[in-house]
Amino acid sequence: MVKVEVFTSPSCPYCPMAEELVEKAKQEIGDSIEVEVINIMEDRQRAVEYGVMAVPAIAIDGVVEFVGAPSFEDLLSKLKS
Repeated sequence: MVKVEVFTSPSCPYCPMAEELVEKAKQEIGDSIEVEVINIMEDRQRAVEYGVMAVPAIAIDGVVEFVGAPSFEDLLSKLKS
């Protein structure tokens, strides 16, 4: 199972798009993906642990792979590799 964590903030205009991309990827790939959305205003410690300096940020299996919303193709490629 691949764990995808999406770091967001309520004031971020791009975060909803990143969340939608991850959900769309999950629909395409299936239940082998576990998605967790982390609001950095509520869970600052997790953001610090991952070194997240900007949102949206997407971590795959504990490694921040994207800062900003990636293209759907880039996200799928990374999830499948």
